[in-house]
Amino acid sequence: MSSIPETPWIWKNGSFIPWADAHVHILSHSVQFGSAAFEGIRCYNTPKGSAIFRLREHLQRLVHSCHIYRTEIPYTMDELVDACRAVVVKNDVKFCYIRPMVVRGLGAIGMAPYDSPIEVYIPCWPWGAYLGDEALAQGVDACVSTWTRMSPNTVPSLAKIAGNYLSGQLIKMEAMANGYAEGIGLGAGGMVSEGAGQNVFLVQNGTLITTPLDGTLLAGITRASIIDIAARAGIPFREQAIPREMLYTADEVFFTGTAVELTPVRSVDRIRVGAGKPGPITLQVQKEFLDIVNGRAEDTFGWLTYVK
Repeated sequence: MSSIPETPWIWKNGSFIPWADAHVHILSHSVQFGSAAFEGIRCYNTPKGSAIFRLREHLQRLVHSCHIYRTEIPYTMDELVDACRAVVVKNDVKFCYIRPMVVRGLGAIGMAPYDSPIEVYIPCWPWGAYLGDEALAQGVDACVSTWTRMSPNTVPSLAKIAGNYLSGQLIKMEAMANGYAEGIGLGAGGMVSEGAGQNVFLVQNGTLITTPLDGTLLAGITRASIIDIAARAGIPFREQAIPREMLYTADEVFFTGTAVELTPVRSVDRIRVGAGKPGPITLQVQKEFLDIVNGRAEDTFGWLTYVK
């Protein structure tokens, strides 16, 4: 995996600092206990200029994640929107990945974070397809992980908190160690939850199916967007509990997420999915999604925020 490409500037607490000056103390609460909230947001280079995908929805999820952890961000929604737009302009990038982060700094010595200051950072950097352009076109090989996702009422899966991603790291590293591009985690009840950092969809007999928000997975914003696209296209859709074996018998399977966008899955546990290549419904919704975010189709959903 490649390292993060450096850009000159990072927004921190209302002003810009050089990339190299974005330091967090080793004893900050977030380093010790994983209490950082974050978002991943893509900015696309469209014919009308750089545009950020569903910026307000991502930032609203950041606010909600912090609220669950009794952390109040000291900036308004409009200030956060303007900061995200500004960091893209300041770094003079046409397309990028934006990573707003709310960090608890140095102060608290124990579990309660209240004596640790709230610090807000917004870096961005150029980032292409997470699993590569080939993955978007041809699909990837995935496995079902031996690691189980969190159970409801253990930690809140709807909060995008750094500590939650320890589960995703284990799923991802196990998959890579065994020769797969990605892993799929099951919930405590043995049903499909999500990938290392992606939501999972499948297609069976022309119906698009995904796991409900059952307390084991994140409410993905790309997930919601694909559901909207399917509804407009008249594609039958339902949420349901998905047994592992449905991944093997599905006609199509794909991942969704800010990083992976919409990436087809061609096999699970070395069992071919459908024809072993992206299927027609996957390709249909993938094309519409990528056409909208890249400005090749009209943004009738109002998903794009132009940086200028």
